[in-house]
Amino acid sequence: MSVRRLAPKELQPESFAFTEENLAWAKREITKYPPGRQASAAIAILWRAQEQNEGWVSEAAIRTVADMLDMPYIRMLEIATFYTMFQLQPVGKKAHVQVCGTTPCRLRGAGDIIEVCQSRIHHEPFHLSKDGNFSWEEVECLGACVNAPMVMIWKDTYEDLTKESFGKVLDGFASGNPPKPGPQNGRQFSAPITGPTTLKETT
Repeated sequence: MSVRRLAPKELQPESFAFTEENLAWAKREITKYPPGRQASAAIAILWRAQEQNEGWVSEAAIRTVADMLDMPYIRMLEIATFYTMFQLQPVGKKAHVQVCGTTPCRLRGAGDIIEVCQSRIHHEPFHLSKDGNFSWEEVECLGACVNAPMVMIWKDTYEDLTKESFGKVLDGFASGNPPKPGPQNGRQFSAPITGPTTLKETT
């Protein structure tokens, strides 16, 4: 596993504060746990901080969530740096693409998807595109092996991709009209694209 560090100081905002809506949500989240166990809400609240902070968690956000949960800063830092769901530096404003690079996806064309990211976003992962709207990275299994190759953008997965269909996904995010998540080849979930092949009624 690669070393994960916070973004350089020059990229770090001086402060972070939840919006009124998100603060109210976070307080409700804390009440789900018994007294003394509020740290159990850490991942959920840190994720909400990431969503509010344009897709990444700053050092100020980490400290704010730690204070809210009465946790030492180092404990919250351990959480943020351990889980790869948390981005530690600025990501694309319109989309941060996580490309699954494990064996099933690689065998079914993940390399082609990475090539599209390299040509359309940046040659290297964790770099912003020239317009600042896109970024990408390669990740471990995202749990949609039967629909390989696939990517995750924010909370949603886009599956059964080809170079062409993935290009259309990026076009949708660029125009502000993201396509419907899920398989991009017309099939429903992970059902056979040709329809049922077993357990049919006999005629």
